[in-house]
Amino acid sequence: MLTRRRTLQLAASGLAPALLGRTAFAQAWPNRPVRIIVPFPPGGGGDTIARIVGAKLTEIWGQQIIVENKGGAGGNLASDATARSAPDGYTLFLSGDFLVTNQFIYPKLSYDPEADFAAVSLVVRFPVVIVAPKSSPAQNFKQFLELARSRSSDPLTYASPGYGTSPHLAAELLKREANISLTHVPYRGAAPAIQDLIPGRVDSFFNNIAPTVPLMRQGQIRGIAVTSAKRATAMPDLPTAAESGLPGFDVSGWYAFVTPARTPPEIIAKMHADTVIALSDPTTRAKLEDLALFVEGSSPTQLENMMKAERTKWGPVIKAAGISIKE
Repeated sequence: MLTRRRTLQLAASGLAPALLGRTAFAQAWPNRPVRIIVPFPPGGGGDTIARIVGAKLTEIWGQQIIVENKGGAGGNLASDATARSAPDGYTLFLSGDFLVTNQFIYPKLSYDPEADFAAVSLVVRFPVVIVAPKSSPAQNFKQFLELARSRSSDPLTYASPGYGTSPHLAAELLKREANISLTHVPYRGAAPAIQDLIPGRVDSFFNNIAPTVPLMRQGQIRGIAVTSAKRATAMPDLPTAAESGLPGFDVSGWYAFVTPARTPPEIIAKMHADTVIALSDPTTRAKLEDLALFVEGSSPTQLENMMKAERTKWGPVIKAAGISIKE
């Protein structure tokens, strides 16, 4: 008995310095600027989100947040840069849903989307909106589906802000779930697509809701539905697809904070806790909601489980639609 007790005491005495060292390490972090890698150019939605949340984290941490924009290759450049970064707690990545879908779209990636990243927190979700020209005979979602079914031999066209984006995938899932035909017209961003939508050169447009809200309010285009499970606070009168004839339909884009794998768990825990505090701040929350975003704040485990569910959901859709990008 004495021998066993002595063994435990020796083990505890050896463990204590290690635990104290790790705790001190986490308490000292951060002691220099932290960068947030954003997978889009300055001025876009993801960049704006990073700067809004980053401003509050700067206040909480007492260290400057540096936003580093690495746009290109559908998010792959930023993902690769994050995966190659030191796992020291000084790199956050504002990842989008591409971190889940690109493994099904690109034949080869320079990083492992599952093994190279550690989850921190889901930051926001955002609705995908279906809009149509004012000249469209479809006044609502039900009529849009009826119109699409009546045009099976000459399918309606739908614009998206790019191949493989969440609006593109939302449309492909809608085709599958509603049993309709639509012809994809990909654009490089929302602006040129809107320019063709307003005069009716395309029949509809699937996009992140924020850029379309002013145009819907001004009556330049017609809102058909949002694809998220709940209505957007920015357009509360615009119904969801689920409540308009397609029960259970739910597609939302999202942004989340992840960090390089093997970052110390104590630092990830602090990153998560402080991100939740930042997202709970009334000013920060109001700024994000003004962009038609659903403010989240999840645990790392919840984010991991969500990404696993997203992979299960989108893999078959992407394969069935034949969505593939060869570089």
